[in-house]
Amino acid sequence: MPLYNSLKVFRARLGMNQAEFGKAVGVSRQTISLIERGDYSPSVSLALKIASICESNVEDIFQYREDDNEKQ
Repeated sequence: MPLYNSLKVFRARLGMNQAEFGKAVGVSRQTISLIERGDYSPSVSLALKIASICESNVEDIFQYREDDNEKQ
């Protein structure tokens, strides 16, 4: 599933490192790293919590884009 995100940008705006942000949302630093790299798609509840901490909408942080292979 091609889920892209701008989490690193939003986190940087808050002046938080991955460990601090992970603690704020209740996950590990490793989970935040995986999300930022696109290797892990967060649950809906985690995405909502992330958006809340970032004072933003989920859609501003996470975007779904179809791959060309999926259109066929």
